[in-house]
Amino acid sequence: MKSGQRHEIGRLLESARGDGEETKAGAATPIPRRPGQAPIGRRFGDLLIADGQITQEQFDRALAEQKRTGEKLGEILIRVGLLTEDQLVHFLSRQYGIPEIAFPEKIIPEIIKLIPGRIARKYGVMPIGRALGSVTLAVGDPTNLSALDDVAFMTGLKVVATIASPSIIRQAIERYYGTASAAPTIADVLSEVEAEAAEVEFVEGQQTNSQVDLNALRSSADEVPIVRLVNSILVDAMKRGASDIHIDPGDGTLGIRYRIDGILHEVMAPPKRVEPALVSRLKIMANLDIAERRLPQDGRIKLRQQSREIDFRVSVLPSVFGESVVLRILDKQALKADLTQLGFEPTALAEFQKAIKTPHGLIVITGPTGSGKTTTLYSALNTLNSKERNIVTVEDPVEYELPGATQVQVSDEIGRTFAAALRSFLRHDPDVILVGEMRDQETAQIAVRAALTGHLVLSTLHTNSAAESISRLTDMGVPPFLLSSSLRLVVAQRLARKVCQECREPYEADEQLLIPYGHTPLGVGRCRLYKARGCEVCHFTGMKGRIALYEVLPATPEIRGLVLNASFVTEIKDVAAKQGMKTLREAGLLKVLEGVTTVEEVLRVTTE
Repeated sequence: MKSGQRHEIGRLLESARGDGEETKAGAATPIPRRPGQAPIGRRFGDLLIADGQITQEQFDRALAEQKRTGEKLGEILIRVGLLTEDQLVHFLSRQYGIPEIAFPEKIIPEIIKLIPGRIARKYGVMPIGRALGSVTLAVGDPTNLSALDDVAFMTGLKVVATIASPSIIRQAIERYYGTASAAPTIADVLSEVEAEAAEVEFVEGQQTNSQVDLNALRSSADEVPIVRLVNSILVDAMKRGASDIHIDPGDGTLGIRYRIDGILHEVMAPPKRVEPALVSRLKIMANLDIAERRLPQDGRIKLRQQSREIDFRVSVLPSVFGESVVLRILDKQALKADLTQLGFEPTALAEFQKAIKTPHGLIVITGPTGSGKTTTLYSALNTLNSKERNIVTVEDPVEYELPGATQVQVSDEIGRTFAAALRSFLRHDPDVILVGEMRDQETAQIAVRAALTGHLVLSTLHTNSAAESISRLTDMGVPPFLLSSSLRLVVAQRLARKVCQECREPYEADEQLLIPYGHTPLGVGRCRLYKARGCEVCHFTGMKGRIALYEVLPATPEIRGLVLNASFVTEIKDVAAKQGMKTLREAGLLKVLEGVTTVEEVLRVTTE
């Protein structure tokens, strides 16, 4: 908090001591005194003596003890048994005009995150509420202006002080922040960075992008607080199961968000002045050019946590208010997923396993970005991977390492495109070929021809359904007669969040209620469904983890005939449905009946 704000709080407290009305700390509206209440201007000891709580002699002895030990007067009176904590809180409230607070049974995590545990323990304070532009703070010592200053500076909010029992505050700190001996949290690290940044004054207009002091920038990126902050962000994201980390610069702001189970959550807002050092630190870790701030850059960070290796794909994009950074978290443990654990329905899984065991043909996985296509592909490759098979992949970029496979990363700058790599692959004696994405006509045609000449080809597209992938390939210039001969299977997929198993709430419903959403009745009648509630395990979102929903379209003789005749998408869908294909919506509603997810989540990620 700036000095002017400190003087303002002090002025409010002084005015509360001096006039005949009580005033809430940080509020401008005076509160009338209760009848018979002692004047606020009298000293704390005068209030106690006037109310008959202690005698003048006892008060004098307490003052002498205070001079000898340096303890607070209230603590001495409690220690010798002349006051209880509740009485002390009551009299402090009367003296300073700050209201007593009934401590809430539960404080939501968003409020806890406003103040680091280190600050809460240092000053004996606890955030208990938040309103527009303000935070309500429970304090045991209302005279400690440093606590109010630090909290106001750290949060950027107006502090509304309330008085609570010190022992209750200590219990709350242990409950929500843990013991003082625990390892520093990310909030503690952030507070350290803010304290360091507060000592730096930024003078706007003195430096342009072309006049950056690289030595100073590299030095600041290597400072301990920045290194700890970056490491804490990466480790915290991994612990929370995030798939992406977003560092978003704004006009005077800096936000850090995690994508958890497909949804972005803001986790912190460091001071804007640490942005150059924070971004430079990430660039150094990713072997990027810290001097280049005008062009996009891509890199990679590899971390080892005990026996676990995790890669971060780093993308730096210059924006109006600074450099935006996105880190995609690539956990190699995802490769260990068995196909049976991905979310396939039994019939769909049997069709998929049958297709990947064929010696040649084309298998297409389709869905939007972030729908889990890569995980499905690599789980299939993991199943096929053996010394008897030569597996080659071409990707942009290579996200996971597959032992025993030859993996090639696309580089348009040197002419190593998907099509060029595929042409080379055909001379490399492959058994299985993975094409990261069929983006153009040339790549699609080479992939289809490779599937016709004795190779098993797996690739991806971006379409909304399995049937639309067939139309998309013909639109890209693949002749229908080649596609009908090579196609083995098309899989469309989405990722749906799973309801938290710790806090889900059951409710009774009839299966008929799901029919308007596209469900085909199974005859189960009354069934138990679940809705999300929220707890500490799921960070009060009600959802924890994700499961894939699959729409599997096998290339049966009837489907091949429709492909050959260039039939409409609706015709292909109708025939596939009659042959037993479950749409994405139907697959999702089956997961609802199994208690895996909720109706609302399925409706969010699928269309009819």
